[in-house]
Amino acid sequence: MSKVLIIGCGGVASVAIHKCCQVPEVFTEICIASRTKAKCDKLAAELAPKTTTKIATAQVDADHVDEVITLIKSYQPDLVMNIALPYQDLTIMDACLACGVNYMDTANYEPENTDDPEWRAIYEKRCKEAGFSAYFDYSWQWAYAKKFEEAGLTALLGSGFDPGVTQAYCAYAKKHEFDTIDTIDILDCNGGDHGYAFATNFNPEINLREVSAPGSYWENGHWVEIPAMSIKREYNFDQVGQKDMYLLHHEEIESLAKNIPEAKRIRFFMTFGQSYLDHMRCLEDVGMLSTTPVNFNGQEIVPIQFLKALLPDPASLGPRTKGKTNIGCIFTGKKDGKEKTYYIYNVCDHQECYKEVGSQAISYTTGVPAMCGALMLLTGKWTTKGVHTVEEFDPDPYLDALDKYGLPRSESHAPALVD
Repeated sequence: MSKVLIIGCGGVASVAIHKCCQVPEVFTEICIASRTKAKCDKLAAELAPKTTTKIATAQVDADHVDEVITLIKSYQPDLVMNIALPYQDLTIMDACLACGVNYMDTANYEPENTDDPEWRAIYEKRCKEAGFSAYFDYSWQWAYAKKFEEAGLTALLGSGFDPGVTQAYCAYAKKHEFDTIDTIDILDCNGGDHGYAFATNFNPEINLREVSAPGSYWENGHWVEIPAMSIKREYNFDQVGQKDMYLLHHEEIESLAKNIPEAKRIRFFMTFGQSYLDHMRCLEDVGMLSTTPVNFNGQEIVPIQFLKALLPDPASLGPRTKGKTNIGCIFTGKKDGKEKTYYIYNVCDHQECYKEVGSQAISYTTGVPAMCGALMLLTGKWTTKGVHTVEEFDPDPYLDALDKYGLPRSESHAPALVD
């Protein structure tokens, strides 16, 4: 019996909203809000005959705190689900604090304008102190911890798949499989084919900035940074096959290093085809991944935003994407004094996702955990006040919900390890 405000109406948000409507006994009422109200209205009209959840819609520009505050005060939700852009995490958190409402998102904060002098000064200081140079990190949101705790509110960060489910897998391994964890390798494989020469499976701005950044991993208590895409491995993924994968910086490494301090090494790998890499390198070389505005025929444009307008909308890839994803974590460590290995993962079929909710598996594997994270907060399974990442909560009810609502786990107790 809850009212939930969902900010965002893109591919991931659409999946999360579909899944919320499959649990009307919890998500009694939802309000879908985005800059483009027509998108919200279209989705609401599509879902209304299929659910008893009462659906409202609203227009909001989440870049502006005052607009979000006005909407929250008008709708009076029990929870705000931020499934917009990570650029807007802080404004929505500010609005939740002002209105006394719990908050959750699927990805940590990063700035839209990486040339902003104020942000740049803080960023460069963090690069020197922390030892990694990716634009996205948890420090901006962790700085809200005391405010949320004092307000008696919970902010759940990064309840997607990675981050999100991968952290729950780590918490589950720590709780059930190991006394101590020595190494964690997070493997994200997309074996899908959408038929385009080049397209991104989620927001192009976020995707391309993430992939083109220097890679980094946690080892023996500090960050090791490497040139982008310079460490390559091959892995044979269950139901997908042999794939090339590359070491990237990824946000959950930062929180896992904090919350599983005995881990000697934490790495993140993602698979890429050669065509994707060739296109990305070419675009980077000619400046199309830049966030710095340029003047073109008297008009100021941001190259990566212009590129986004040219690329296929990730939400449109569902009907043409075939194949499967495989995302999970491989662990080494000790149990009862003995060395052991363990692999927990999920395999998701692009076409099955499209049949169920009209999306490809990349949106599905983020949207389902968003709903499950909200479910944990709304049903009182997760109640700790403050600002927290997924691995800080009990993983069992969350993973049980994922099993039930579309992302069941698989396990191996003798996996091949990544060298």
